Amino acid sequence: MAVIPMWQCDRDGSMFADKKAAEEYDRQLELAANLSSLLEKHFSTLDEELAENIGLLLARHKDTLSKAFKGKPELVLELLGETRPEPSAEPA
Repeated sequence: MAVIPMWQCDRDGSMFADKKAAEEYDRQLELAANLSSLLEKHFSTLDEELAENIGLLLARHKDTLSKAFKGKPELVLELLGETRPEPSAEPA
């Protein structure tokens, strides 16, 4: 019987076969949580679930948004074609 190492994200319990992917996913969730907190603080009428969803959306697309903020705003339009953004790291 083979032993397969697995890494579990303590934020949501997702399991990964690759440590690097697990760490990347954990950083993404941490960024999303921080963005959600920022949104909730500045928009008191914003529903907690909606703030979390917005935080996740922004965290998932941080690379594209970073480039858009640096002078390529058209990149944001490419995100409009996606119906459900996928996380950058996929749980195993």
